[in-house]
Amino acid sequence: MRLSTVWGPVSRWGEYRRRQRAALDRSNHLPQRPDRPPAPDPTPGEGMDDTAGRFGLAQPLNRHSPFYLGFFGATGAMLAVGLWRTLGVLAPTLSILLVAFFLALALDPVVERLVAGGIRRSAAVSLVFFLLLVALGILGWLVVPTAVAQGTALAQQVPQYATDLLETRWVRDLDRSYDVVDRLQAELTTKLQDQRFLEGVLGGLLGAGRAVVSGTFQTVTVLVLTLYLLASLPRVKQATYALVPASRRPRVVSLSEEIMRRVGSYAGGQVAIATLNAFLSWVMMRVVGVPYAAALSVLVGLLGLIPMVGATLGAAIVTLVAFFDEPRSALVVVIYYVVYQQLENYVVAPRVMQRTVSVPGVVTVVAVLAGGALLGVLGALLAIPVAAGMLLLYEEVVVPRQRNA
Repeated sequence: MRLSTVWGPVSRWGEYRRRQRAALDRSNHLPQRPDRPPAPDPTPGEGMDDTAGRFGLAQPLNRHSPFYLGFFGATGAMLAVGLWRTLGVLAPTLSILLVAFFLALALDPVVERLVAGGIRRSAAVSLVFFLLLVALGILGWLVVPTAVAQGTALAQQVPQYATDLLETRWVRDLDRSYDVVDRLQAELTTKLQDQRFLEGVLGGLLGAGRAVVSGTFQTVTVLVLTLYLLASLPRVKQATYALVPASRRPRVVSLSEEIMRRVGSYAGGQVAIATLNAFLSWVMMRVVGVPYAAALSVLVGLLGLIPMVGATLGAAIVTLVAFFDEPRSALVVVIYYVVYQQLENYVVAPRVMQRTVSVPGVVTVVAVLAGGALLGVLGALLAIPVAAGMLLLYEEVVVPRQRNA
């Protein structure tokens, strides 16, 4: 066999390997910037051998390399997942902080009026918080015992209400046709004999007890955080504004102050409207003779804090209780709430909210639905002031910028 016959393929393979090493060497080098001189080639005498120089081991990795992009992309994804899980764990704490900030903004206008009258801010905050605690104490002393007693009596009357419902004509006709009552009794008996169902009921009762304890602790925490935020609110705002560039700071300050004013005024206005609804409902129930007036009025006031649907839910519950007690009283309750809600929607609410928020109806519906889906009742409560703030940014920032573009 001739030597040229063997040497030809070996030579071509060697040339192919050299081209592959040169391509790998180029891929591991960063592209040279035009404003910098080319880096000198490393020499074996400068602390590295010729093999390292050929393969570019002394140079940083190419940031366009798939391995580089994949590694840092996976790291970013893991950090994002960890941040999302951390936010999920901190969700109760963030909710408490959000409620405390909301209450602080609601009480801050009262504090500012006292400060403008010549009272030091620390004394004004102490006075406002003391009056808040006194109001809560008086409300609890006057309402809670009666509400608990009447709520217990109402719970005891639920079986009687169920019996009265079963004795109505249309239920008896339905039972004769489809045997509904016997089926319901058989299903209830089966459930009461089911061990898992009983364990679930007991677990629910224990969960309700834990919820009461947790709710009490969260209420105390919210009050303490509200006190601290109310006392340090000017310093918190100044520290936040200091992060904004000086050229844009006056505009950011004016918009932020207006948003916080609207949020605080909305909270105070909503509380005033719900309180008025609860008081007038209590008067109406006392006049008409609806039982459990104190417990139902407290429930109406709490539900009245929920935008759009809260007052309607409270009216429906009062009407249902009045119907089981006396159907003619239920008719009077329905007429009262229809008239009152018209007055509230077109007379009371516009006067109370005329200096707070102005949100179109469609935006209100969408905001409440989105807030309720994200944060439940808390989200529904905060949806309208947040929507008002976003509308302010839209009117004062986005529209002028597009007009001048």
